[in-house]
Amino acid sequence: MPLLHDLESARDGSRIELDQVLRALRFNAEGLIPAIAQDNATQQVLMLAWMDRTAIERTLNEGFATYWSRSRSAYWRKGESSGHLQRLKSLQFDCDGDAILLKVEQTGPACHTNRHHCFYLEVDGQTVVVRGDPG
Repeated sequence: MPLLHDLESARDGSRIELDQVLRALRFNAEGLIPAIAQDNATQQVLMLAWMDRTAIERTLNEGFATYWSRSRSAYWRKGESSGHLQRLKSLQFDCDGDAILLKVEQTGPACHTNRHHCFYLEVDGQTVVVRGDPG
């Protein structure tokens, strides 16, 4: 991971070709990398999904979040059937190249339960509390 290591000391505003960074990403054995979607306006973490290089490129080219569905073994644009699209505002890579952060403009709820976000199960001592009603 020399490229990402070298970027650790890069100055603010330094630029590197996208293709070089995509080649340096640490995809898992299935060729996937975790992608966190965050609401650009509220900073609320909405969901976690998986992307491969094609999903990343589609997201960047089309301007809407596209992920890889491990259960269906297929690409899916978030909201393609529900209308709850995620318009891409920015895409960032973490320092190790093993996670992606998508800042999005979320239309409607992000979670398939019709909650605003997927992280509605909160630990409270030795119990887990559901926070928020389904839509």
